[in-house]
Amino acid sequence: MSPSLGLIAGNGRFPFLLLDAARAHGLRVVVAAIKEETDPEMDARAAADPEHIRVHWLSLGELSKLIETFQREDVTRAVMAGQVKHKQIFSSIRPDWRLAKLLLNLRTRNTDMLLGAIARVLEDEGITLISSTAYLEPMLAPAGVLTQRAPDETERADIEYGLRVARGVAGFDLGQTVVVAAGACVAVEAMEGTDATIARAGALFRTLEDAGDTTLARRLTVVKVAKPNQDMRFDVPVVGVPTIAAMREAGATCLCIEAGRTLLFDREAMVTAADAAGVAVLGAAIVTKL
Repeated sequence: MSPSLGLIAGNGRFPFLLLDAARAHGLRVVVAAIKEETDPEMDARAAADPEHIRVHWLSLGELSKLIETFQREDVTRAVMAGQVKHKQIFSSIRPDWRLAKLLLNLRTRNTDMLLGAIARVLEDEGITLISSTAYLEPMLAPAGVLTQRAPDETERADIEYGLRVARGVAGFDLGQTVVVAAGACVAVEAMEGTDATIARAGALFRTLEDAGDTTLARRLTVVKVAKPNQDMRFDVPVVGVPTIAAMREAGATCLCIEAGRTLLFDREAMVTAADAAGVAVLGAAIVTKL
């Protein structure tokens, strides 16, 4: 039997990309599909290759079931792929006894604290959580300009400021994205996610324009970074075609992402969409201080 990899699948395309990459490496994949998040297409993928892909559906609150499923399937290495909306932490989902105990012992319910605690529980049960970029390193953003158009002088100034703000915000595990215009921070990501943050910035500018306020030129720059001490096992920054679509709708003209620590989904399609929208995309090499 092929070696088994556990895949804890959230929403979006990330789980499917990792599934394909793991299969290309000859691994059998046991998918823990989250009922509240995972695309039902996962069942079709398993039906097409039942010998190498097994799918088990469970709720976000069922930590014990997750562990029991992986142990039953002889999984000793697992990966998290795909977003789980932060607001789910405060939803009506009922945690099982194991997750309830874990939540009670958390000092704060941010992403790092929660997922780090889950990783430790899995480790105690003989299941090692590995980097979410495992098998996907070619998809990490390179340094440099990725589009036909490079950021202009104004956008580069906003990038420089945005990187400082974004790194500070990410250091508190609040979010990874900020939107900047003319040296002013327009929006900061919290629980809503990157695309919603971009949309909020665009809506704010439309409100200002409707009121006749043109103090800030409507040229939004989006900056997305990893956390200063990013744990690559979870919550790795991701951008793709939907990011560009959100920017175009909001009137944003420039995107800066952290090179080497941001995953680019459908890179060719994303760059094509950015070029069509006149959006400049830059991969910034950031030196992390240890």
